[in-house]
Amino acid sequence: MENGRRKLPVASGQSSKIGFDEGDADAIDEVVTESSNLEDDSTMSEAGDDRTSADYYFDSYSHFGIHEEMLKDVVRTKTYQNVIYKNAFLFKDKVVLDVGAGTGILSLFCAKAGARHVYAVECSTMADTAQQIVRQNGFSSAITVLKGKIEEIELPVAQVDVIISEWMGYFLLYENMLNTVLYARDKWLIQGGIILPDKASLYLTAIEDAEYKEDKIEFWNNVYGFDMSCIRKQAMSEPLVDIVEQNQIVTDCQLLKTMDISNMHTGDVSFTAPFKLLAERNDYIHALVAYFDVSFTKCHKLMGFSTGPKSRATHWKQTVLYLEDVLSICQGEAVVGTLTVSPNKKNPRDVDIALKYSLDGQNCQVSRTQFYKMR
Repeated sequence: MENGRRKLPVASGQSSKIGFDEGDADAIDEVVTESSNLEDDSTMSEAGDDRTSADYYFDSYSHFGIHEEMLKDVVRTKTYQNVIYKNAFLFKDKVVLDVGAGTGILSLFCAKAGARHVYAVECSTMADTAQQIVRQNGFSSAITVLKGKIEEIELPVAQVDVIISEWMGYFLLYENMLNTVLYARDKWLIQGGIILPDKASLYLTAIEDAEYKEDKIEFWNNVYGFDMSCIRKQAMSEPLVDIVEQNQIVTDCQLLKTMDISNMHTGDVSFTAPFKLLAERNDYIHALVAYFDVSFTKCHKLMGFSTGPKSRATHWKQTVLYLEDVLSICQGEAVVGTLTVSPNKKNPRDVDIALKYSLDGQNCQVSRTQFYKMR
């Protein structure tokens, strides 16, 4: 997986499929300068040469920098704050489990909303920093920070009333933290308890992206007069995480998969979904783009956010899948196919993607299967 270098759009007023009301949008602007006061330095853990990919995954969350990026994503953090503060009835006198607590920001929100007790579980060494943050803010009696993997720790209680987690990765499923949330649900959530968020949906659309594809992909065909096309193959197989401008979108969007976190099974993170993307104008298609929405349906009113290109930018950006073919498409024609998603067998935190697509149009007829790996 590669992160791009496009600038975040600065335009305001972009709408989200499950966005905030006007008051919430104002609150987002107000919180921009309020989200960076909880980070602190932490020392990354030392390990021997026998570390696994999972060890490197948890190590990556030991440094404050990645938490700073997430905390400063005000769409993400303010949505969780609004969900908790504006729906305090869900948390009042309840026992809450925060899965992958990081700095403990969600646990602090829950405790402030009146939770009886919050168990904040964090596997990285950021757990030590979270403990300090909890103490500094006077919540030691309401929040217990537990350092370890959800699958290995034991809670001091048999059941919890609420599970809250910010588990979503790039392309929704990268890092495979959802299965950890499902494990916690099956082991500790009381019957009738709630999970926040409880719905997540993955979408697909298509874009024109000639200039950037030339820079990122075709560049390798001739590098100062030398053929480095073997690297081009690698670049094509790794999805690009980047900001897509709204004016690049050529087709409508297609819902691929909705995940009901309260009821789904761990195997449901592997799926094949059909799609049909209808062209809204005459143009060229260079890539398909995936993004996701999450929603909190147990709230007094529906709340959530979108990571789509028509919504305010988040740190998740969008996931770009470049096509081998340049598709010349006319308005009303459709790109059809299937997208297959599954955790990588060697490293389940990576995601394998198989894309089958075809176009039978006036100017272009093509059918192809491509494979990608997010890593």
